[in-house]
Parts: sequence; structure tokens; C-alpha cells
Amino acid sequence: MTERAAHLIDHVLPHAPVRQWVLSLPFELRYRLAWDHELCRAVLAVYTRALLGFYRKRAKASGHQDGCTGTVTVIQRFGGALNLNLHFHTLAVDGVFVREPDGSLRFLAVKAPTDREVEALLDVIRTRVLRLLVRRGLLCEEPSESFDGPETPPLHALYAASVRQRVAMGRRAGAAVFRLGDTPTRKEVPPKRRRQARLGGFDLHANTSVRAKNRPKLERLCRYLLRPPVANDRLSFAPDGSMLLRLKTPWRDGTSHIALEPLELLEKLAALIPRPYVNLIVYHGVLAPNAKWRREVVRFGRAQVERTPSASSPRKAIASYNRTWAELMRRGLDIDVLECPDCGDRLRFVAAIMLSSAIRRILRHLGLPSDPVEFAPARAPPELGDAWAC
Repeated sequence: MTERAAHLIDHVLPHAPVRQWVLSLPFELRYRLAWDHELCRAVLAVYTRALLGFYRKRAKASGHQDGCTGTVTVIQRFGGALNLNLHFHTLAVDGVFVREPDGSLRFLAVKAPTDREVEALLDVIRTRVLRLLVRRGLLCEEPSESFDGPETPPLHALYAASVRQRVAMGRRAGAAVFRLGDTPTRKEVPPKRRRQARLGGFDLHANTSVRAKNRPKLERLCRYLLRPPVANDRLSFAPDGSMLLRLKTPWRDGTSHIALEPLELLEKLAALIPRPYVNLIVYHGVLAPNAKWRREVVRFGRAQVERTPSASSPRKAIASYNRTWAELMRRGLDIDVLECPDCGDRLRFVAAIMLSSAIRRILRHLGLPSDPVEFAPARAPPELGDAWAC
């Protein structure tokens, strides 16, 4: 997560304003796209073409006919309750690049979209996605038809249950997951936020933006897009041995926790695992791998740093994207392990001591235990007792 976010900041996203677009899909389409990655990429292509066209039209309205922009899309498969919720998080360069007469690139920022423009764009996306499903025989013209097809994947039961917040395996197969929390006095439909549109199960939100100079905020946003499905501090054991998942934000019906048995937790996690050889980070527009302007766009606004050529190939510069754990901890956790706690100066690597006798002498000199620690045999978690004993 941290390393990929650092890569996007350092080597992909230009120094230009960025806007996040989030497209959520209807429940039936989430299930279909979760296992059919080819269809998922086709729907993503329809969505990004509409988004890139939206920016081109805004550039033409300003008198620039050949403006181009780029996007980075992260395909997220999970929701806040470990449910299968496939949706798209797109970071779009909030403006267009145009070619100047002298051959250089110039960036033109655009105004933030209005609520009506977001609604119009969502209408275009929904129409084109439904048209795509009709062409592939997955949806009939009549709105009463469903997305069910003749072929189903082996994990269709896990996927369908995860989308609908139900259990697929075990003694509670077919039942809804246990919800814990307070009972609200009344249920209210959440109001639409600014620059958000909803239409026929589709939802488009575009109110999050980052200025060109605020790179730390953009990196935090990238880490948010690339985060894992659940954090460890949200999981805990219940007295009866089940797992409690604390929701990040309580639902409108008062639910604050989800209770899952060990087998139910495993099936929820299994449904979130993508199929092999599936890329969940996709680039479009001028940020696409084969785009003609990509090299110039990713360098836009960056300070040109001269790299030292290698001895074997003096004409080629060395481009290494590997980062140390110290750098990742500093960027992701704001912890600088190379800072001396006493004087604040920088620590440097001196040597790696591998000889056990030397290690024991150093530990004894520091007054620390020098004998190896004997590991206790494996046991079940204390909360479960003998529930998981073999």
C-alpha cells in the first residue's frame, strides 16, 4: 500500500491538481463484475471514456481543441463490512494538457464540476454501461430482466452471498449476517452530498480534490485507495468465540458491529480475493503506458534530477524504484527510524553483526539477556479456549 502510493506520487502523477471520482454500481452488476474481469475492464473503459470526454468538452469550451488528460483507477472489491462491493476509485488530473507551438506541454486547470454536470455525466455513464450489457447479451431491453446468465463461476455462491450480506456456508447458510448495535429511533435516507449523483443503482461522487502543491495529501489519498479490506484494530473476539468486525461508521439502522463465525470470516475474505493475473490498478488517457505524451506528462512540474550512469552502460541512467523500510515507515507512518533519539542527528549503517559470540558479548555489556528465548508451543487464542483445538 505505502510503496505503491509512493510510486504513484514519485513516478506517475504529475504536479497538477487531482480530483477523485468514485463510481459505485448496482448490486447485480457488482456480482457479475467481481468474477468476470473482462467485463469489469469493459465497464471501466466505458466509464473512463466518458470521464475523459467530459474533460475534453470542458477544454473545448475554453477554446482548446486538443486538450488531453489522464486517470489512474483503483478497482476496489470490498465494502466496510467485508462485503463484496466492486467499485471504481479514479484519480483524474483535474485539467487538460495542450501542446504549445514551441513543442512544450502546458497544463490548463478546469473549474470544479457542478452538481448538474455530475448528474449529466452519470446519466451518460449509466446509458453506455447498460448498452454494453445489452450488446453482450447480459441484459435485455426490458427493465424487468436481471443480470443472470447461463454460466456461473465456481465461487458464485460466495460472491452472491457476500454482495447480499448473507452466509454461504456452514450451519447458517442462507441466513443474514449477525448485526449488533443500537436501534435507531427512525431511519432516514442519507442526503446527497455535494457533487454527487444517484441514478438507477449507480452512484458518482466527485467532491474530493487535491491542489497541485499539496503532495502529502495526495499521497494519503493514494494510500486510502490502496488500503487493505480491513484493519486489524477493527477485529476482535467475542465471548462466544465469534469474530466481531467494528464498522468504521455506524449504519443508518444503528448497526455498529458485524458478528462472524470463523468459517463465515474465511468465506468473506475468500470472496474478496481477485482472480489470478488480474490487475486492479489501471491507467487511461495520457497516463496510459503507451500514450505518446506519458513521459512528458509524468515529468511535468518535477525537478529534473541527474542520475549517475552505471559503469557497464554509461549512456543509460539507473532508475531504481526500490524503497527501504525506513523510507516507507517515514512516508506511511510518519516514523523516522533513522533519527537519533538523543541528539536528533541521522543514523547510518555501520555493520551487520552475525557472529553469535560477538552478539552475546555486546548484549552482556549492555546488561541485556544474551541467551536465546525459547518459544512456547502453539496454542489457541485465550478467548476461544479449546474451541480450535485439534
